[in-house]
Amino acid sequence: PALLRPGRFDRRVVVPRPDVGGREGILKVHTKKIPLSEDVEISVVARGTPGFSGADLANLVNEAALLAARRNLKQVTMIDFEAAKDKVLMGAERKSMILSDEEKRNTAYHEAGHALVACIVPHADPLHKVTIIPRGMALGVTMQLPVDDKHTYTRDYLESQLAIMMGGRAAEEIFLNKVTTGAGNDIEQATELARRMVCDYGMSDLGPLAFGKNQQEIFLGRDLATQRDFSEDTAIKIDQEVKKFVMTAYQKAKDVLTSNRDALVRIALNLLEREVLDVSEVKLLIEGKPLPERVRIVLPKPTPETTEVLKPQPTPGVPGRERPQPA
Repeated sequence: PALLRPGRFDRRVVVPRPDVGGREGILKVHTKKIPLSEDVEISVVARGTPGFSGADLANLVNEAALLAARRNLKQVTMIDFEAAKDKVLMGAERKSMILSDEEKRNTAYHEAGHALVACIVPHADPLHKVTIIPRGMALGVTMQLPVDDKHTYTRDYLESQLAIMMGGRAAEEIFLNKVTTGAGNDIEQATELARRMVCDYGMSDLGPLAFGKNQQEIFLGRDLATQRDFSEDTAIKIDQEVKKFVMTAYQKAKDVLTSNRDALVRIALNLLEREVLDVSEVKLLIEGKPLPERVRIVLPKPTPETTEVLKPQPTPGVPGRERPQPA
C-alpha cells in the first residue's frame, strides 16, 4: 500500500502474540492487585493459554475475578481461571436459548463426532472440552488446546484437523441417518484449509507450487484480491485436489466413528445428560468406564465485600478513561 512505501516509515515494530514466558509476565502484571488462592499457578495458566494475546489474558483475569465474586469468594481459584478460559475460548454460555429435544440430540451426536475423532486420530491437538450448551453463535462447541505454541504445521497435522472438522457431519450421517445445516461452518472451514494446503503450502500431488498471487487489496475480499495466474486446466486440477483432501478426511472420520460406534453413543448420551464433558471424561467413555459423580456447587450471592475485593482491574487505554468492564 502507498502508506508503507519506502521512506515513509524508517522502522516497523512487529508485535507477535506472546510466547509462554511473555504470557506468564503479562498474567503477573494483571493479577498483581487480585488476591489469588494457593492453588493458582500462573505458570500453569500461561502454559494452558497458547495463542492468547495480551488483551485476551487481561480479559481472562477479569473474568476469573468476576466468577470468584459470584461464588462469594475472597480469592480467585484455579477453577475460576479454567471457567474464564472456557468463556474466552468458546464464548459466553447462552443457557437461556431453548432447543428442542431433537436439536439437542442432533447437536450431541454432532459434537460427539468431533470429540471422538479428535481423541483417536494421531498428530492432532489434544481435546480440551466438548459442550452442547450454546456458546456465541454455535449450538455446541468442541475445543482443542495445543500443548505448546506452534509456528509451523505438518501435512499430517493439517490432515488430522480436516478429519476432526468433518467428524460432526460424519456422525450425523452414520448415527442420525440425515445431515443438517449444523455442519455448514465445519465444511466451509475444511474447504478453506484444503485449498490453502493446495494453493499456498504445496502439499498436494500438484507439487510444491503456489497458485494465486495476493494483491494486498485492502478494500476487496480474498477472492477479488487474488490474481488468477494459472490456466483453466490447472484450476480444474486444483479443485480436484481440494476435493480429494476433504473427501479423504471425511472418509477417515467415518472410519473412526464406525470402528468406535459404542464409544460415540456413550459420549452423545452423556452430553445430553451432563451438557459438558472434559477430556478426561471423554477418554473414560471411550474406554467404556463409568464417569464419577459430579459435585454440585451452589453459588451464593456475592456480597459487597467480595465484590470490592475482586473488582476487575482496568487496563490502560484511552488517556483519562477506564477500559469498559467485561459483561
